[in-house]
Amino acid sequence: MSSSTDADTPAVASHPRLAELALALGGFAIGTTEFVIMGLMNPIADNLAVDPQRVGYAISSYALGVVVGAPLISCLAARVPKRTLLIGLMLLFALGNVASALAPGFWSFVGLRFIAGLPHGAYFGVAALVAAAAVPWNQRARAVARVMLGLTVAILLGAPLGTWAGNQFGWPVAFASVGVIAATTALMVWLFVPFVPADRDASPLRELGALANQQVLFTLGIASVGFGGMFAVFSYVMPTLTEQAGMAEALGPLVLAIFGVGTLLGTLVGARVADWNLIRAIPLILTWCLVVQTLFFFVADWVTPALLFVGLVGTSIALGPAIQTRLMDVAGDAQTMAASLNHAAFNLANALGAWLAGWVIDQGAVWSSTGLVGAALAIGGILIFLASRRAEKRA
Repeated sequence: MSSSTDADTPAVASHPRLAELALALGGFAIGTTEFVIMGLMNPIADNLAVDPQRVGYAISSYALGVVVGAPLISCLAARVPKRTLLIGLMLLFALGNVASALAPGFWSFVGLRFIAGLPHGAYFGVAALVAAAAVPWNQRARAVARVMLGLTVAILLGAPLGTWAGNQFGWPVAFASVGVIAATTALMVWLFVPFVPADRDASPLRELGALANQQVLFTLGIASVGFGGMFAVFSYVMPTLTEQAGMAEALGPLVLAIFGVGTLLGTLVGARVADWNLIRAIPLILTWCLVVQTLFFFVADWVTPALLFVGLVGTSIALGPAIQTRLMDVAGDAQTMAASLNHAAFNLANALGAWLAGWVIDQGAVWSSTGLVGAALAIGGILIFLASRRAEKRA
């Protein structure tokens, strides 16, 4: 058990909904910058004089920034008050995105995307801790979900709007706009999120203890593998629908919107299920992922049912609030590190799912085989969960 400090006492926000809105706005900025680049690959490639597929380096660079930044910032900022840390992270994020918009060349753009990714995991982790600390114990997952709604709304609205603006007015407009939203978030956090003194007992060594915690590692493994199925399908959803189902490319924005609606519903329902019974919620959600991703394989020859299942695949994000809350339960004193690493695991799932699905397609499989890859990853997540429960009962 952690020692009692001022930092352990939840602070009461004078405007709690505005505080949650401020935290969610940061998630909206992060989600927009992470997904908008996928819709701007061609204009970025044309402007920076590279092949479109090379823009994928910038996507990988951002994801690498998330993976590196989450543990690094959690250690170095262990004794920084959470509100101060959130403001600093959003300002760094704003700077990285504005600088990306002003990048003079391709490789400088790739490097600046790495910098923009550094605050991603730490911001979501700290924001989740702040939100969860301000509500009763049995409402923590819903509080985390309200913060994560910013990410899902970004998928639903932010990325499509950013793609439209980038194509209309030049791709730098999308990243500059994200920078403005991030700066606004920093201001709103300062105004509405209550100040909590730093934990006097916090230290980099204590935060690193999360990496030696067996249950933390198991939970991160569930996220890294179980989440991968959603990305396996989503990464190749457009060629699946256009090449295999015969959908018109003009319906691309509709596909993104349907997926976004699915993530929104998944976040809300997943949070309620997690607050109902966290230990049952994780395998239940993974089983749901297994079913819908398997069925996507069978319906992808027809446009209408395929579009329906794109939305159902989006509901796989329901796993997010459950994993975040589980990490709070098992992390002990290393709360910031564990919460931040969840989003590093989320990005590892992105990389794993996209890579495995791409490999299977390269072997000659049909596009919809991404659903079977997703199903296999969901099974992997269930197996890791069962192993974690077995280890927990032995302990």
